[in-house]
Amino acid sequence: MQLTKHTHATITLEKNGRTLLIDPGAYTPDARELIGTADAVLVTHEHPDHLDVDAVRDGLTSRLELEVFAPASVTATLDGFGDRVHTVSAGDAFETAGFRVAVYGDAHELIHSDIPNIDNVGYLVDGAVLHPGDAYLVPGVPVDTLLVPTSGPWTRTGAAIDFVRAVAPRRTVQIHDLMLSPVGTASAEMFLGEALTGVPLTTLAVGESVQV
Repeated sequence: MQLTKHTHATITLEKNGRTLLIDPGAYTPDARELIGTADAVLVTHEHPDHLDVDAVRDGLTSRLELEVFAPASVTATLDGFGDRVHTVSAGDAFETAGFRVAVYGDAHELIHSDIPNIDNVGYLVDGAVLHPGDAYLVPGVPVDTLLVPTSGPWTRTGAAIDFVRAVAPRRTVQIHDLMLSPVGTASAEMFLGEALTGVPLTTLAVGESVQV
């Protein structure tokens, strides 16, 4: 597969001429374009940096072959599209656009006890690439490439280090990084790289790709 990093937490996976899009958020300038060329869309949770709901609705309206998979809190906002919108939860497994997808997790990482928590799922694609959404979720199965969130109100460096160690992938790729300055990006590379986690960390520019 080819993995392409887009703005913040948005990624695409391409294989055999087909494209899987994960978390097309409102912070991603080309979200509508990505939805317009994707064969299927996966959404981890309802926060706008992971879901541009209007863009997804427009994509479903204009492209009758498009399918979307998401937790119930998201699919509730995408009514009227019949069986092209699928509600998923932890333990589910399905195939879409030529990709095998397993679903893990059920809750967003806690920001603060005063802030109500929401649903969040992670997706393991083709048994290789794990997008955890906004959670330090450990699937308990082998993972080749782990996407690691590195900025946001819920992220914690110590917890992220333990997360990478617990999942023990072959490599990690930095995502959820829009709030980081270049200094912050370098700091994430230092703390979440091989020296402390035992796993090499890759930082991709927006639009940059890597084979996974």
